[in-house]
Amino acid sequence: MGKIAQGILGGLSGKVGNVIGGSWKGIDYIRIKPSSVANPRTEGQVNQRNRFTVTLEFLQAIKPFIKQGYKSLAIKKTEFNAAMSYILNNAVIGTAPNFNINYNDALVSRGGLSGVLNGTTDLTNPGEVTFDWDDNSGEGNANTTDKAMLLVYNPAKKESISVIDGNLRTSGSQTVVIPATYAGDTVELFAAFITADGSQVSNSTYLGSGTAQ
Repeated sequence: MGKIAQGILGGLSGKVGNVIGGSWKGIDYIRIKPSSVANPRTEGQVNQRNRFTVTLEFLQAIKPFIKQGYKSLAIKKTEFNAAMSYILNNAVIGTAPNFNINYNDALVSRGGLSGVLNGTTDLTNPGEVTFDWDDNSGEGNANTTDKAMLLVYNPAKKESISVIDGNLRTSGSQTVVIPATYAGDTVELFAAFITADGSQVSNSTYLGSGTAQ
């Protein structure tokens, strides 16, 4: 039986359905048990397991991005676990037993740096996604040296393409190459900024979805 210390935001110890939690060197972690859990005993257990599974599938596909996007929040827990807590509590929607991620509320990066201003995307050209934004350097704590963090998530394939150290905020644009196998798939698009030294990030901005060409 799993126990969650300090509520859902605390570390998970033990097993909940096919989700296993523990602690390593004082850092909490969560992972999925490879084998499936047969015959859950209650409807509540089924629903909780489904919510965990939906969240974990999303986060596992974007690990490189959240590793940087949640770096500052990984205090006695991994970046993955910090993101898990936030997404599970703020971005899972649906009616049991069908749960989904509400991408508009799914912050894949969280921090106090000034974020993306008037971000847009273009999937017109085959094999690429172009991200555009307004240069808001000098407003708030936005710097001319900040770099773009860009994410293209493919729910059908449960994988992603990410750019962690992208173009400068002042450039206002960057094109990300995506696999030819994404053609025809719906992709979910996110953008954020990171300081030149990597010490601060902005909250991510969801830029909508589109069909990859």
